[in-house]
Amino acid sequence: MTDLTLETTARIAAAGQKAAEHIGVAMNIAIVDAGGHLLHFTRMDDAWLGCIDIALKKAKTSVLFRMPSATLGEISQPGGPLYSIDHSNDGLITFGGGLPLSDANNRTIGAVGVSGGTVEQDTHVAEAMIQAL
Repeated sequence: MTDLTLETTARIAAAGQKAAEHIGVAMNIAIVDAGGHLLHFTRMDDAWLGCIDIALKKAKTSVLFRMPSATLGEISQPGGPLYSIDHSNDGLITFGGGLPLSDANNRTIGAVGVSGGTVEQDTHVAEAMIQAL
């Protein structure tokens, strides 16, 4: 698979929603294509409004740098090689909850971004979405 279809993104988002329901946290779930453009968004009932943009930016961060948003966070700390990169690209999110989506040839074809819980909860839901791919 090289492209993310509506059917695929709906399945991935549903897996995220199921994982979020299982842990009892209302989440905002974003899926972007390889260019960082929104393909699918789910806002669960009672999910925080402030987390909409965070979910989108976690996905965008992961696809633009082809790495988990948390990994970029680790190398962008003060004194790190990419300090302040979060101010680029109209704002990036450099903590957990964003993961790249890769095809069978290990090419990045998109990313997911999840926000609404703790960083650990967001990452757990994002990982469930990756498994659904």
